[in-house]
Amino acid sequence: MAKKGAARKDVPTAPKGMRDIVGNEHHKYQGFFEKASEVALYYGFQPIELPMLEREDVFLSTNSEDTDLVGKEMYTLKTKGGDKLALRPEGTAPAMRAYLEHGMQSQPQPIKLYYYGSFFRHDNPQRGRYREFRQFGIEMIGSPKSVSDAMVIYLTAMILSDVGLKNIVIDVNSIGDKDSRVPYLRELTQYYRKHINHLCANCRERIKTNPLRLLDCKNPECQPYKEKAPQSIAHLSLASKAHFKEVLEYLDALKLNYRINPYLVRGLDYYTHTVFEIVEVPDAKIPDAPAENTTQLEETVEEKGKRTAKDEREAAANAPLALAGGGRYDYLAKRLGSKKDVPAVGASIGVDRVLMSQNYKAVTPRIVKKPKIYFIQLGFEAKLKSLEIIEVLRSARIPVAHSLNRDSLSGQLGTAEKLEIPYAIIFGQKEALDGTVIVRNMLTRSQDTVKVAKLADYIKNIK
Repeated sequence: MAKKGAARKDVPTAPKGMRDIVGNEHHKYQGFFEKASEVALYYGFQPIELPMLEREDVFLSTNSEDTDLVGKEMYTLKTKGGDKLALRPEGTAPAMRAYLEHGMQSQPQPIKLYYYGSFFRHDNPQRGRYREFRQFGIEMIGSPKSVSDAMVIYLTAMILSDVGLKNIVIDVNSIGDKDSRVPYLRELTQYYRKHINHLCANCRERIKTNPLRLLDCKNPECQPYKEKAPQSIAHLSLASKAHFKEVLEYLDALKLNYRINPYLVRGLDYYTHTVFEIVEVPDAKIPDAPAENTTQLEETVEEKGKRTAKDEREAAANAPLALAGGGRYDYLAKRLGSKKDVPAVGASIGVDRVLMSQNYKAVTPRIVKKPKIYFIQLGFEAKLKSLEIIEVLRSARIPVAHSLNRDSLSGQLGTAEKLEIPYAIIFGQKEALDGTVIVRNMLTRSQDTVKVAKLADYIKNIK
């Protein structure tokens, strides 16, 4: 016999990695979105709602074939008309597409946008990772200034702080500009080729296709090599070095907890200069930067034969969860068809992960208020007119709870007491004929008879 609440085997279930969000859990998501939107609005950002489906080439044209988005994660479809579409796996490329499509470059710059919603990646579901996941994103398009990088980082940190996540630290790095990237990637590739026989299968492939993503690897057997790898900040051009220095000065002035993480990169190809991630730590102290392994690399790795993607997924499952991340992406616009580069910086917050935190302070959505009134109806005549009474209260913005499907007075009063609602409205057949209701104080049991026409004012005046 199936357990109570369990789905029967013959009943359809949500697709793997996707789920229903019901009742109070939905309120948590809605509350976070409202709080994040409020913070963004105060900083001058405006809302944008992006389509759930984009043309596939919005993502194909902005990433190399080695990125996870192109290689294995996108949900794609072909329409009857032959268009190739993809469920949006991220929001940055669609936001830049909208910026270019609607001629926002002709408006005063920078354009500051925020958005929220579901995104989709065909990844292996695990802790804090779903195939349908919710993100809140901010994009600041049209400014090359380092203050824009700092504002995006600060705004992201403030949103997390406002929902109770005080103990956060910001990992920050610079991956430089085009002048920095070529010599750095050459040295990085040469270094990893020396150790190619000790790397996982994914990293052996990345050496050929996208060397920067070698630093993204979470496989424990690759970690000693990553910790000895050349660092991007040692290869910065003069312009990149000056930009990164200014970003750090802003973070210092804002008194943000951060550390320079020389191994932090972004898995998408269009990022440049500043990249960052925000993680939650046990206390508010700044943790040490990733330690350098002083032992011989060859001695720290056991030969285990063929490495698989499963090793990397298992390592990622045990690693601290990044709550948010982002960076500068000055080269994205050209890949989407712009004649020139458009400087931009943005961030996204993984809302599912934020709500998983023990420190998350649930924010009640503005549309959700704890009911002050429990509506009780008795008899058929009263039930016929019950919705009219509830509408009087709704029009006056007075939240009300009820059980119109129940009939007994004791049962409805019992529910009101269980919900700890301070007042009850009793509406029976006599009251329905008289155009009145009885308002009962659930604590003192005192009660008054009130005309329906004056009910809203009466409720608003009681304490």
